[in-house]
Amino acid sequence: MTINVVKKIDDLVKVRHLLVSVSDKQGLDYFIPELLKINPEMKIFSTGGTYNKIKEMLGANAALCLKQVSDYTGQPETQGGLVKALDFKIYLGLLTETYNESHQNDMARTESVPIDMVVVNLYPFKETVSRQAVTVEQARGNIDIGGPCMIRASAKNFIRVASVIDPADYEMIISKLKINNGATSLKLRFDLAQKAFEHTAVYDRTIADFLVSRKLEDVSGCYAF
Repeated sequence: MTINVVKKIDDLVKVRHLLVSVSDKQGLDYFIPELLKINPEMKIFSTGGTYNKIKEMLGANAALCLKQVSDYTGQPETQGGLVKALDFKIYLGLLTETYNESHQNDMARTESVPIDMVVVNLYPFKETVSRQAVTVEQARGNIDIGGPCMIRASAKNFIRVASVIDPADYEMIISKLKINNGATSLKLRFDLAQKAFEHTAVYDRTIADFLVSRKLEDVSGCYAF
C-alpha cells in the first residue's frame, strides 16, 4: 500500500461546511448561532434529532444554511437511525486534502464538499451500563458506530478538519474563530484531535470492559432462539 505524504497544508482553514450529530445537545443553542454570526455563509449538515433541534433553533433562517445529511448524500436514514452518516460523500469530505489533485477530482466527480468542522458526541454507553440491572441488549443498542467513525476521520485529518467532541469547548472554539476571522488554526485542530482520539479510546475501552464482565449466559438470555 502506498501511503500518501502531505507536504503542504494551510495553518488557517475557514469553516465553510459543518457536520453536526450529537447525543448531548447541551450548548448547541449557543454554539450554532455564534458560528453563523462569524461565518454567515456557513452550510450545516445534520442528522435525526440534531437536525430537528437546529431547525427549531434557527427558525426561518434554517432554510438558508441547514440540510439533512440524507438530502446531501441521497441516502435516507435507516430505521431507528441505524445508519445515518456512514456514506462515501461524507467521508470524502472529511478525509480529503486541500492540495491533493486526486482528492479534488474525486470531490468534483461526486459533487461533494470539504467538511471543515465536525461536532459529534456519542451515545451514552457509560451512563447506560451504569444503571442497575442493565441488560446486554440495552448496552448493545447504545454502542455508537457512526459517531466514532466521524470523530476518527476528522481527527485523523486535523491538517484541515476540526473535530469537536466536548460541549465544554464550544466557548473556547468560538473565541478562537473570532480571533482568526472564522478560521481554525492548525494548533486548535491538533489539540482537538488529541482530545478526540482520547475520547474514542476511552469509549471503546468502556465497551470492551463491559463485555468482558458479562458471561455468555447473560448474552443469550436476552434473545429467543
